[in-house]
Amino acid sequence: MPSLSAFDIFKIGIGPSSSHTMGPWQAARRFLDERTSAELARVNRLVVDLYGSLAKTGKGHGTDLAVQMGLLGADPRTVEVDSIPTELESIKASGRITANGVRQIAFDPQQDIVFHREIQLPGHPNGLRFTAILDDGSTIQSVYYSIGGGFIVREGEAEPTTAKAFPFPIECASDLLTHCRENNCSIAEIVMRNELVLRDATQIHTEIDAIRDAMLSSVHRGCRTAGTLPGGLNVKRRAFGVASSLLGHDCPEGATQWLDAIRQQPRDFQRVLDWVSCFALAVNEENAAFGRVVTAPTNGAAGVIPAVLMYHLCFNDPPPEASRRFLLTAAEIGCIFKKGATISAAMGGCQAEIGVSSAMAAAALTEGLGGTPPQAAMAAEIAMEHHLGMTCDPIGGLVQIPCIERNAFGAIKAITAAHLSLLTNPVEARVSLDDVVRTMWETAQDMNAKYKETSEGGLALRIAVNLSEC
Repeated sequence: MPSLSAFDIFKIGIGPSSSHTMGPWQAARRFLDERTSAELARVNRLVVDLYGSLAKTGKGHGTDLAVQMGLLGADPRTVEVDSIPTELESIKASGRITANGVRQIAFDPQQDIVFHREIQLPGHPNGLRFTAILDDGSTIQSVYYSIGGGFIVREGEAEPTTAKAFPFPIECASDLLTHCRENNCSIAEIVMRNELVLRDATQIHTEIDAIRDAMLSSVHRGCRTAGTLPGGLNVKRRAFGVASSLLGHDCPEGATQWLDAIRQQPRDFQRVLDWVSCFALAVNEENAAFGRVVTAPTNGAAGVIPAVLMYHLCFNDPPPEASRRFLLTAAEIGCIFKKGATISAAMGGCQAEIGVSSAMAAAALTEGLGGTPPQAAMAAEIAMEHHLGMTCDPIGGLVQIPCIERNAFGAIKAITAAHLSLLTNPVEARVSLDDVVRTMWETAQDMNAKYKETSEGGLALRIAVNLSEC
């Protein structure tokens, strides 16, 4: 597979799902962007058909809402989150949508977004078809697949990659470690040298800082927001109460004051553990509430890396550039898993989301704490090893139970993996990172489809049955 950038792995967007929300959102934008002005002028009606996992859990994941926002032309990086309900209500009330913010076209979400729960398109479990019906009754259609982590491909296309070759090509972990050894440098340094092919140093720092700031902002908002999550499960937000209890008062409104207050906290084991869990819960409660988060590498796993990054920044007193190195290292591990396995729960279960994010965070923290590249790779391997086979079984198709708590566990496992790797000579490792990537992919292929983000097995089925019997 050709090159992937760190900024392919980390994307700022809207929750609750990178594959079921952000991917369809971007597919809708792309469908209209690919139409000529003459074609758009002749469109009378739009229809969206959802297939496979997008149909089975699309309601809970907000797929129907996402395609409407995409058809409006809204950018998930910058759209005002609080404006989304108003935009959607306007479409519902009028039966029309302002395509790309320019042309009014007939569109009734109840009739024109069709969920085909029993049909899966051949290219991927997350398929969707857009149909534009023209004045003369003819149609223009395009099929897209949302392949995980916010990535989309049109039917017949290869997966998106960077156009330029990197000076240090990396297909697997052994490639990465060879480059580090031969150049006597860290993983973050190798990634930075590759990124310089695409952007200058100032641009890289600006973009990686924007990713960091978006992550920390999602933690901060989650720690300051109480209430109940949408969707009908009546899940109470917990991060607000946990953060307030740990601080002894509500979180400060200013992010700088908030971080300072956390850094001044006692650093006993139990309190630090509680903070890490709080950080992860905060992000994924924001994600579940259709807030802005960073895919890392997905939305369902968006809380793991921010939680471990916050642990590093608040309780390890790292140097100022620590967050940049942390995120560059994490991104490369994510790229290795995407190339060698998958980051899509619809393809591989939750091991592809929480497992990958935990591995990314473990490697990044290991380097941040002074570990060598082989120790960082070992940490990633340890973290994934203990997520192998994890199913994706969201109750009600909502990214809430068990998804939110899984981020806390993924973060704690990442920290444990990092510290274990720092206590170990990597030469003694019997399992390599490449071994565990291959094993994860084999496990994904063997996994029953009902455990791959369909809400047809596991907790989702058990709770649905129990609720229907009550």
